[in-house]
Amino acid sequence: MRYFPLLIISAALFITSCGTTSRLDKPENKAKAKSVSKGSIIEEGRASWYGPKFHGKLTANGEKYDMHGLTAAHRTLPFNTILKVKNLDNGKSVQVRINDRGPYAKDRIIDLSKKAAKKIDMLGPGTANVKLVLVGGSLAGPRPQNLKVPTYTVQLASYKEENKAFSHSQKIKGARVEEVNLQKGMVYRVYYGVYTDKDEAHQNQRKLSKKGFNGYVKQIEN
Repeated sequence: MRYFPLLIISAALFITSCGTTSRLDKPENKAKAKSVSKGSIIEEGRASWYGPKFHGKLTANGEKYDMHGLTAAHRTLPFNTILKVKNLDNGKSVQVRINDRGPYAKDRIIDLSKKAAKKIDMLGPGTANVKLVLVGGSLAGPRPQNLKVPTYTVQLASYKEENKAFSHSQKIKGARVEEVNLQKGMVYRVYYGVYTDKDEAHQNQRKLSKKGFNGYVKQIEN
């Protein structure tokens, strides 16, 4: 079954699904982000799993959920992050790829696919104490943030040219520019605000729209 929570810890991350994002205060003064290296322990807590009820339905990154694949849902880690999930109750481990959001229930840090849960013998119990270790992907960012609470921002623009991004950001008090390394190349995005309350993010997006600055709310980590 799939469960549903709202939880709390802190870590650093400032990421998109295709690459690492760093804040640029000025074109000539780029902020260097602290990174979490491969092999680092990200979290420890309870894991759950989800299966037939969601099989074939779309995951948060647009894929069809395959309960026979080795995937998992996490509240904030970037899509395609690869984790080793170790069952602390029996020592068994499985490697999974993040392609969905969740779990949404109390005391859960990750939702595994049915196959992944079977690999670490937690199908019967339904939950297990686990440790999450980073295997693939990059967690980096210049500001502290909560791994278990989604963080939102308002994206106002995206440019291939850095000077155009800064020119746009200077029109909006409080806006910032972030460098995003995508598979197709580097882009420079203009963002406004950081929110843990999605409704507050939408309120500010509407205020900006009334001033002539169109944009949309997005979760920072993907």
